[in-house]
Amino acid sequence: MAGASPAPDSARPPGRACDLLWSQCIQRAASGDQQGLAELYDHSSRLIYSVALRIAGNPADAEEITLDVYSQVWKLAKDYTPDRGSPSAWLVMMARSRALDKVRSRVSRTQHETTLETAFDAAAPGESAEDSALNSENRRRIQRAMQDLSEEQRQAIELSFFSGMTHSQLAERLGQPLGTVKTRIRLGMMKLRTALGAGEVA
Repeated sequence: MAGASPAPDSARPPGRACDLLWSQCIQRAASGDQQGLAELYDHSSRLIYSVALRIAGNPADAEEITLDVYSQVWKLAKDYTPDRGSPSAWLVMMARSRALDKVRSRVSRTQHETTLETAFDAAAPGESAEDSALNSENRRRIQRAMQDLSEEQRQAIELSFFSGMTHSQLAERLGQPLGTVKTRIRLGMMKLRTALGAGEVA
């Protein structure tokens, strides 16, 4: 199942016969039949890949999304019922959801990186050329140190210090418990202090 990318130009909306076949494959997957899942992939992956590619706009992301969809099918097949719509509609809904999550994640990551770069590159008003050069070097050191943090720690610190959010607001924004957010910030700051030297991280 993994490996080859389905060709988007050959994707077309399935007919009732296809939906019946796909439904049978889903039922087989629900009973633990991996071959049923493999056959579902063979018959439907072109459609799912085309949906993912249209939304994500990136072949590599579309490939990853397509594989994620069938991983999700394997986990959720036992919960599928016709009440959820036709098999094709169910698969397309999962593909759209995964693709939109991927796009939102990409946009969020870009915004965080831009915010971080802008915040560190902004010179203080009225500072001398010597101070500006020194501060620029310090900013570069902090940026390098930030890259060594985990993505979760870096995201929490960026939002905390450059977006002005409280820890409670961060927890709500990230969908994480307040204690988890505080721990990420605390551990991240400890790593920064170790990398930069005590006292250099406010």
